[in-house]
Amino acid sequence: MKIFRLVRHTLTIMMLLFLLHPAAKAQTDLDAIMMAKQNFCVGAMYSYNSWKNYWEGTFKRNNQNLGTVSTKMYNLMGTYGITDKLNVIVNVPYVQTHATAGTLHGMKGFQDLSVWLKWMPIEKEIGKGTFSIYTIGGFSTPLSNYIADFLPLSIGMHSTTVSGRLMLDYQLGNFFATASGTYTYRNDITIDRTSYYTTQEILSNKVDMPNMLSYNVRAGYRSERLIAEAIFNQMYTLGGFDIRKNDMPFPSNKMNASMVGVNFKYNFKMVPGLSIVAGANTTVAGRNVGQSTAYEGSVFYILDFSKKTKTAKKHSSKESSKN
Repeated sequence: MKIFRLVRHTLTIMMLLFLLHPAAKAQTDLDAIMMAKQNFCVGAMYSYNSWKNYWEGTFKRNNQNLGTVSTKMYNLMGTYGITDKLNVIVNVPYVQTHATAGTLHGMKGFQDLSVWLKWMPIEKEIGKGTFSIYTIGGFSTPLSNYIADFLPLSIGMHSTTVSGRLMLDYQLGNFFATASGTYTYRNDITIDRTSYYTTQEILSNKVDMPNMLSYNVRAGYRSERLIAEAIFNQMYTLGGFDIRKNDMPFPSNKMNASMVGVNFKYNFKMVPGLSIVAGANTTVAGRNVGQSTAYEGSVFYILDFSKKTKTAKKHSSKESSKN
């Protein structure tokens, strides 16, 4: 009980400290935050997810030949403010998979390079709050020649994708709600066999990948110092087929998932521009996916190049006045 009281009191003090001071913000492609002009935010991220049970079609089961399947992901992400309302975001992930049982070996390697352009065309006061609209365009392509046809231990789908997202955000005081919808086009892939079976036999090494829709809703507390939010995410594939009984997953399977989670972001006062992010989520419903639980943490730092530009201009003007 003493340990519990100590932890509770410590968390209370930390929360109060989080709320007292303003700071810079780091941002990603899914939140309603923009990087200021000529600011560059770079971050290192780590995530771990694992599952033992999975949905074979709509039937929930486990597989003793796999045991627990886990994925570790190491990301390097950078965001640059072209203007205050237009940002470019780049992400490079390294992925490692593992199964605790059976003879299948995990895989590891660089996955897909992702690039997004994030634009905020509208930001206006409505009532006592602020309403914003964001449009995000994304592109991804494989960074290495990894094998896609080795699910669930493949590190990715090896498909080049193009995505478009519309995001709406409303903030009232320090409380907010954000909703977004994303459509993703996935290019066909080539696998290392000349025939395969979906709902019929296909005599080809080309796989027609179904496109995807996803929806993301998040709400919570957002200040200059702290963000604490609850998140719901829904993913659908527009086509595909179910995993056959006792068969391995296939890249063009129908893959649907409903996930809930929490996320926290804290910006430090002692080191301006430094922030940490932590979160967790779990899959509550799905089709042809694992019932995974995931944890993630990251560190971001913001470099303000606008200050360097202003300093350079001042030195230039001084030199001119001397001459």
